[in-house]
Order: sequence, then C-alpha cells, then structure tokens
Amino acid sequence: MNVHEYQAKQLFADAGVAVPSGTVAQSVDQIDQALSSFSSDQAVVVKAQIHAGGRGKGTFTNGFKGGVHVVTNLEEAKDKAQNMLGNILVTKQTGEEGKEVGTVYFTEASDIDKEFYLAILMDRATSKPIIIASTEGGVDIEEVAENTPDKIFKVLIDPALGIRPYQARQIAFALGLSGESFKQCVKLVSKLYAFFWSKDCSQVEVNPLVLTPTGDVLALDAKVNFDSNALFRHPDVVSLRDISEEDPKEVEASKFDLNYIALDGNVACMVNGAGLAMATMDIIKHYGGSPANFLDVGGGANEEQVENAFRILVSDDAVKAILVNIFGGIMKCDVIATGIVNAARKLEMKVPLVVRLEGTNVEAGKKILADSGLALEPADSLAEAAEKVVKLAAQS
Repeated sequence: MNVHEYQAKQLFADAGVAVPSGTVAQSVDQIDQALSSFSSDQAVVVKAQIHAGGRGKGTFTNGFKGGVHVVTNLEEAKDKAQNMLGNILVTKQTGEEGKEVGTVYFTEASDIDKEFYLAILMDRATSKPIIIASTEGGVDIEEVAENTPDKIFKVLIDPALGIRPYQARQIAFALGLSGESFKQCVKLVSKLYAFFWSKDCSQVEVNPLVLTPTGDVLALDAKVNFDSNALFRHPDVVSLRDISEEDPKEVEASKFDLNYIALDGNVACMVNGAGLAMATMDIIKHYGGSPANFLDVGGGANEEQVENAFRILVSDDAVKAILVNIFGGIMKCDVIATGIVNAARKLEMKVPLVVRLEGTNVEAGKKILADSGLALEPADSLAEAAEKVVKLAAQS
C-alpha cells in the first residue's frame, strides 16, 4: 500500500524525523485556507500529490507543465495550485493516461547546501532490511547505480538486533557530514529505521535528504510503501489509503480477498496460487498472447469468490478471452467447477472461456463443466489451455 507524500511526511514527523512543515488543499476552495499559515512573501513549494514519481518533470493534459514548483509568493502558489487541482498529470510512471490530482501539498521552501539519497528497504538476497545512502541526491537512484555505483553506500541491518548506533554513524560518515549535522543525521537515520520496522514498511525513500546552509538535516521528500500483509496491525495506516489512486478493479477485488493486479493485455487469468499464476502468465506470453491481469484466488476460495472474480474479469473491456487454471488441493476442483458454471450463467458471459483443472476431485469437476451446457473450452494441460485461449482472444 502506498501513501501520498504529505501523509508520509506527517508519519515521519510523528516518528521524530525532521521534515519541513506543510499544508494541503483538496479543492480550489481550500487553497486560501491552506496558504494562510505562510507569510505573504515566503517561498513555498507547490507539489501535486499522486502515487507516481517524476512529478516535477510531468505535464498536465491542460498544457500546464510540472507537478512541482518553487514560488516566491502566495499569489503565485495559488495560481500553480489552481492549474493542478482536478487536472490530469502525466509522468514517466503514470503512463499516457496520467492521474488526476486531487490534493496539492504546500510546504515551506528550504535553502539547500547539499542533497543526498537515503532509503530503507528489504534486501531479497539476505531477507534483511538494508539502508542505502548516496551523496548523489535529487536524481534517480537508478542513474547513480548505473553511472557512479561507487557513490552508493549500503548497510545491512540484523532484524533481531535492529539498527546499531555505529551503523547510523556509518551512514553519516558516508555522506561526508560532521559536527552538529553529523549528529542530526545519526538521529534521523535511527528514527527512520524505527519507523520502517514498527510500521511494517516495505520501502522508505527520502530523495532528497538535504543539508541546509545552517547545518540542519531534513527529509525534503518522502516515499513510503507498506507491506499489505501486515496492514491488519496498523489501522492508522489503512485510514490513509486513497482508493482513487488505485485501479477500480483492484479495489473491488480486495473486498473479496482476491489478489488482483490489472495489466494491459487481453487474456484474463484466474488461477489459485501466486506461483502458478506467474507461470500461467508466462505461458500465455510464450504462445503469443498478453495477460490482462494477475489474479490469485487463493487456496481456499469458495463459489462466491469465484463468481466475484469472474465479475471483475469481465468488467475489463480489453478482455477478449479468459483462462481458468486451477490445481485442486485444499480448493477442490468440483467446487471450482460449480462456481465457474454458476458465475457464467449469472453473468451471461459472452467472452470465450478456457478451463484447465487438475488435482483433487478433478474428474467430478470436469463432469460438472461438461454437463453444464456452457460454451467453454476444456483443456487437459496448461500448454493446451494457453494455446487455445490465445487463439480465441485473437479471433474475438
């Protein structure tokens, strides 16, 4: 789960991480109130809030350029905000369709002496948290990794011990800080890791982390992702969810505990198990097709979940055919077959459907499908199913 920058910064502030103060407006009528906390001649940063990077270099569909602006007075800040709110911002991460800006964040402009990069995430190779720091802040870390990898510093954290004081000092040393700035950086890194761990984050990124001319160390930006599997422990985080930033089909799927991710293909997939779902998507690509989604109904799905899964799949106008690939274990094939038949009849599905069942009660499941009278295509193997569904999608 993602949150907006202004939400992440409030979480940072609550955790004791130094951030510039700011306010938000979620409609044009709220702009004056939001700006009332700033002095008339104060420099302000105006930031469009969407769940995507590259905002500063983005372009609005109304022709206005840039989702991040530094202005020198409140009138200019108001004008920039009015051009952002309610309009579509297109960045390199949103795709051509862009995202509508529903919130604008006003934050005090900070004088910058140096910019750094700082992030905490999980290292898959060691299954441990890792802190990544670089003296090259304010730019894409991918560019730094490619062009100057020697400027990236990493520290692995033992999750049983947590961050040790010497590790926080290693980060501050690597960034070339000294004196009071060094102490502030050590404190910030320690607080940031405590936040990362206590809130079950999957990623915390500050780009840039800045050093001001007066020696202060501030988190000028904030990007936070949370582990969705741990959200039940954090109702305060769940309350920050902005479903307008998510695909409506993904939001609907989450209501029924379905693991769904929308893609841009035309072959829909319904599978039980994440690994099998990935393999199904791969073999669809192998036969020249393009998956329209990732959908894992889980190992214990019932008929209601199957019906709702189908309803979500057929709601996508891009879908030209559906492949159901089920390996029955805890979830028996006859239960799935009954759910497929009931869903197809209730939804009056007109999209070609290919079904491959294997595992527990597979013969009973196949008989239910055969006796249904529905125009569906059975398949005995995954390869056969993928080949059939790709051909049917091409013909639709």
